[in-house]
Amino acid sequence: MIRRLVLTLLALVVPHAFAGPPNVVLIIGDDQSWTDYGFMGHPHIETPAIDRLAREGRVFPQARVPSSLCSPSLASIITGRYPFEHLITGNEPPRPDGRGRDTDDYRNDVATMIGFIDRSPTLPRLLGDAGYRSFQSGKWWLGSFERGGFTDGMTHGDPARGGRHGDEGLAIGREGLQPIF
Repeated sequence: MIRRLVLTLLALVVPHAFAGPPNVVLIIGDDQSWTDYGFMGHPHIETPAIDRLAREGRVFPQARVPSSLCSPSLASIITGRYPFEHLITGNEPPRPDGRGRDTDDYRNDVATMIGFIDRSPTLPRLLGDAGYRSFQSGKWWLGSFERGGFTDGMTHGDPARGGRHGDEGLAIGREGLQPIF
């Protein structure tokens, strides 16, 4: 009887003892519908790798964005705050007098606009505190990947080097895009 109890307890405990923390993969699609994946039932688009992640992981089929613009939505996802809290309400700083992007004023306005990220808890920072490593690729409006707390990434975010909202982080997707139909 005791032997059976011990074996039962071991059978329940041992698998969890070696499992370790779960992997976390957050994929955010830009300019696409929630239906544009195979696992969501699209009749033509095939996404076998993402379908597998969906089968083996968690899917948030009822997720919503707090803004219809990229930068405010991304800032909300990364900080857990609404746009009225982090104050990013557009993709670019307001330019009422038509000043261009190649000015010191513009670069200063961008730095002011995204400066909140340096003072905010972010998902990558919190995961880092728990021992995770994180990687940023793709569109990223908040300066370099390090500013958001990622341990690794592709976006340098330096306007003087041609960066602003993705630079090298966008190349991985844009250079590999193929038409669906």
